[in-house]
Amino acid sequence: MGTSLTIEFPSPDSAIAMTGFQEENLKLLAQQTGATIVLRGQALVISGTENQVEQVDRLVRSLESYWGKGKAVTGVDIVTARHALNSQNQDELQELQRDVIARTRRGEEIRAKTFKQRQYIQAIRTHEMTFCSGPAGTGKTFLAAVVAVQALMANQYERIVLTRPAVEAGEKLGFLPGDLQQKIDPYLRPLYDALNEMMDADKIPSLMERGIIEVAPLAYMRGRTLNNAFVILDEAQNTTPSQMKMVLTRLGFRSRMVVTGDTTQTDLPSHQQSGLAAAQRILRNVEGIAFCELTKADVVRHALVQRIVAAYEDHENQR
Repeated sequence: MGTSLTIEFPSPDSAIAMTGFQEENLKLLAQQTGATIVLRGQALVISGTENQVEQVDRLVRSLESYWGKGKAVTGVDIVTARHALNSQNQDELQELQRDVIARTRRGEEIRAKTFKQRQYIQAIRTHEMTFCSGPAGTGKTFLAAVVAVQALMANQYERIVLTRPAVEAGEKLGFLPGDLQQKIDPYLRPLYDALNEMMDADKIPSLMERGIIEVAPLAYMRGRTLNNAFVILDEAQNTTPSQMKMVLTRLGFRSRMVVTGDTTQTDLPSHQQSGLAAAQRILRNVEGIAFCELTKADVVRHALVQRIVAAYEDHENQR
């Protein structure tokens, strides 16, 4: 026996925030629950079996802290909420929704979108060294840079050091035009993107000139001790084991290090072992180090990116 339910939104903004661009959230809700969902003005009309209608009702209401304030609900928010409701994790869901990690320079709130992302942020805050592996789009670098900039602004550290190995996907640095900094810049773009979200773009060159923010290839880390610094090693899957050991042992007093990478995307020669994979194995039980694993379920980019990651995973598993 079919049933129906109508949810009245308080404003057009809240209705748009819940339904998404071209009502893509309604399509996802329908796909997740099997219910039929239609927006009529500011009213959401849900129909289906009693169980289907109840699922949609609970999901929509669990996301009210977003759409009630006109904040756009994403597909990841819906999937996370459904997982929380299915596993009786409503309290943790509310904590996730309330926990604002930082605000961008435009005043927008940055939150963890999934439970694993929140665990990652908590690990960074409570450990001197954190490893995070996962596919593209899971926020590994962005979230680490956000926490780093926050800590710098709160005077917890004197500087941020952002580094990554200059191993390229099918290109050689020598063939690119420009001086060393211009050659390195394209490989550090994701790190700059996160910095630009958190502070005025015109302030960044000044901070870099004064050494408060240092962006450098991994080779520049040799022979140094990084005191009072928040260090982020990005694309760590492209380090060799000896490079990884070198950078990990640069950690100085009052410093914190986050190591991010994707062990499935190594650009090293096929015979060369990844330093990230080796470190995960060797350091797994070392006190003071946290290990976080993000998966395709934590991809917070376009939904298509999530499907691409899943398709590649399936292909790798069939080989």
